[in-house]
Amino acid sequence: MVSLSTRRIVRQRAKYLCEYCHSPEYLSPDLFTLDHILPKSLGGTDNPDNLCLACHRCNERHYNFTTAIDPSTQTEVSLFNPRVQQWGEHFIWTKDGLKIIGITPIGRVCSKKYGRSIRIENLRFHR
Repeated sequence: MVSLSTRRIVRQRAKYLCEYCHSPEYLSPDLFTLDHILPKSLGGTDNPDNLCLACHRCNERHYNFTTAIDPSTQTEVSLFNPRVQQWGEHFIWTKDGLKIIGITPIGRVCSKKYGRSIRIENLRFHR
């Protein structure tokens, strides 16, 4: 069980944004969840360095996966790790602010895996 203090650390560090899709928590009807970057089923821990804040959609789609196939190169690539990688190096928003596009192999596999189109209520935040 993740302690309350660890939950607070993770939420504040993420600035209350999903660390995978950057949707703001305040626009969600529910609090975001903590996601194990390396799933516990694969040896991950409850250490804050292995936890990130995730919206329900991203958390469910992450499940216990750590890699996926890059649609451009057909090679296996690690999923985005918000503890060691910078979001802006792997993703960009479309000009209309409706979708997130992966610009690296890591970004592409995550865009495909998480279906990175945002909900209408999030548009005003990102424009």
